[in-house]
Parts: sequence; structure tokens; C-alpha cells
Amino acid sequence: MAESHRAATLSRRQLLRQGLVTSGVIAAGPALWGCGTHAASPRSAMPASSIGRISNIPNLAGTLHEVAVGNDPATLVRLPRGFSIREVARTGRRPTPTSDYIWHEDPDGGATFATDDGGWVYVSNAEVSAPGRGGVGALRFDAEGQLIDAYPICSGTTNNCAGGPTPWGTWLTCEEVDNGIVYECDPQGNRSAVACPAMGVFKHEAAAVDPVRRHIYLTEDTPDSNFYRFTPDVYPAGGRPDLSSGKLEVAIVDGDDLLTSRALRWETVPEPQPANDGLLLNVDATPTRHQVAGAERFNGGEGCWYHNGIVYFTTKGDNRVWAVDCATQRIDLIYDKQSQQAFNPGIDDVDNLTVSTSGDILVAEDGAEMRIVVVGPDITPFELVNFKGHRGSEICGPAFSPDGSRLYFSSQNGAAGTSQDGRIYEMQGPFFV
Repeated sequence: MAESHRAATLSRRQLLRQGLVTSGVIAAGPALWGCGTHAASPRSAMPASSIGRISNIPNLAGTLHEVAVGNDPATLVRLPRGFSIREVARTGRRPTPTSDYIWHEDPDGGATFATDDGGWVYVSNAEVSAPGRGGVGALRFDAEGQLIDAYPICSGTTNNCAGGPTPWGTWLTCEEVDNGIVYECDPQGNRSAVACPAMGVFKHEAAAVDPVRRHIYLTEDTPDSNFYRFTPDVYPAGGRPDLSSGKLEVAIVDGDDLLTSRALRWETVPEPQPANDGLLLNVDATPTRHQVAGAERFNGGEGCWYHNGIVYFTTKGDNRVWAVDCATQRIDLIYDKQSQQAFNPGIDDVDNLTVSTSGDILVAEDGAEMRIVVVGPDITPFELVNFKGHRGSEICGPAFSPDGSRLYFSSQNGAAGTSQDGRIYEMQGPFFV
């Protein structure tokens, strides 16, 4: 690496970390905006200096040891000492005795939402490829963390892969099919899901909302994907936007040196809905990702998450994690398996991701291993979770509870390695020092 490039990369990454750690808005997941109750997270008023980063816990990676899942001793998982794990839902079963909802197949992207009584909801996509068999399920927890209900919040969709929480307390679920669209869902289950074709018709993966500049960033899961930005026509400051209309743009990146910070420019997609009746692709239409010459090509866009002015997203095809500074509109490569092979572990098929209350990036793996790995601009990646006996599955949907004390995620195909054995887990422990 040239010294000038090394210095530029170092200073840029220091700036990224400074923005993450010194911000006064500290919260996990959608609680960053007070989703659900529109009240601040319990941690939102705490100064950054009083909250430790996951990566600051001494020798955390060195304490991984094999334990059985609390209520499923047949499943073994490697966790840091002081952490525990339990299964809270499984495909084909009622998560609670009083619920009529049978938990769905292929659980994928997820997020949590605070409720008025101090509890929370964890939502989970169903990545079922059969037309109309996808959707979203929800698990309702009380203030003590007890699971008290389960119910659907979206149905009749297809291949719901990832998505993203919104500042106004809804879940954007994304269809990963060529004619896929985004649906806005109510985590409480009180309102029906609403289709949002204005956000583009393409192979959607994930979404992340910048509430300050009022943009929604979108990833696309194809080997030649675009990175998108949607700006609603109506989005009042601090309020709820109208997602039925707006401008869809694709990113153009200046320069090709991945070792330096690069500028983003945006160009409008001429025809964001190249489909007939929003259902079937018009065979004569140009796919969304091919409509703008010069659009940056990303190799399989996956998870996308907003945290303190930065949008993170992953690309599975080349095992990379990217960071976009929403204020400066610059993009940085903060993890690249090929150039960081000396780091252990290397992540295979980076997928969903989330960010802890203090800025650490947790990446779920869809590859040979079954891990959640912590990465960041200035830390050596390390394992936080490693399942054993689930090698035919993948970890999906990592999301912290609103207070940051619990981490939820799924094993999409469970120990059996089939769509009929999806499982949701809850991990507890000293995420903060």
C-alpha cells in the first residue's frame, strides 16, 4: 500500500470511528430513533464515554467456549463466557401456547421495536421462494423479556429476505426477486402491510433510513447490483414520510482505488418500476440496475444498517463491508476478506448486519461457518457467536433489543439444514462493560 494511501485510509477510518463513538445519540437498532413508542432508548441519554464497546471487553474472543442452548441441549454453540442463549421460536410450532401463529419457514432479516409497556417486538422475514408464501412474523416480549405473543404482520409476498426498521416505528420488508418491491409493515400487527413500488422494482435485499437527511438507502442482491437511494416526495422533518412517491437514484462512485475514501454521486433512475401492474416484469423494459450508465456495480448487495450518520452495507460476492458517510457522501471499505487474510476469522459470504449501541458492526455469515463476527474500522475481527451442528444453515436477522442487553438472530435452516427447521435465538450477556 502506498504511504499516501495508507495515511488517507487511516485518517478516514479514525474519522469514522470518532463519529461512531463520540456521538451523543447512543442506542441499538431502531431504538436509535425511539421506534414504536417514539420515546428515547434507555441508553440514548447516556454519554458515549459511559458505554463500553463490545470490542473493548478484555479477551472477549479468547473466552469462547461450547455450551448447549438453554432449552435445546441437543444444539451446541460457542459463546463468550458470561453469555447465555435460548431458542424462542421454531418453524412449524406455536412460539407461545396462546398464539395461533405457526412460526414461518426460512426466517431471515429482522429488527426490534420498543412497545409502550417497556417490552419490545422482534420481527422476522420469511425468505420463502414459492410465490405468495413469504411474509413477516413477529415475536412480542414483555418488559421482563418473557415471550407473550406471536403473530403475522405481512403475508402473500415472496422471498422476503432482509429489510430495515424506520424512525417512525415500522418495518420495511424487501422481496428478493426480480420483480420484488418493498412493503411497509406495522410491528404491532394493527395495520396491514402496504406495498411501496415507488422504492423500485428489483431484487431488493435491505433498507436503511437516514432520518437527518431523509433518505432511504437500498441494497440489491445480484452480482452486478446497484446501491440505491430513495427520497420521498413528502417527508416532514421528524415525521413520517409518504412512501407512495419519490425519487429513486443509483450511486456513482468517483475513482477506483478501494484503499481510499471515495466520493458518491447520485443519478435518477428513469424508470424505477419496469413492470406490468407491479406484478410481472415487462420483458421489453430495461432492468432498474441497467438504466444508468456509470452506476457503480456491487457484487451482491446484502445487509444495510444506519447508525449515527453512517450507513453500513455488505456485499456477499466479494466479502466486503462498506461505510457511507451520509453527511459527506463518501464511501469507505472497512472490511475486505481478500486484503485482510491475516485476520482471523475471515468471513465467508457476509450477509445481514447490525450495529451495537456503541458502534461495533456485527456481521452474520452465510457460508461454511455459522458465525456472527464483529468488525470495525480499527479492530481485528473476532467471533461473537459460532454454532456447531448447524452447518447446513445460515445466521440471519441480528438485532439488539431496545436496551441493547439482548441479541436476537435466526438459524435459517436449523440443525436439520432444511426450511422446516428455522429457529430464532435470544443471546444475553455483558455486551457492555
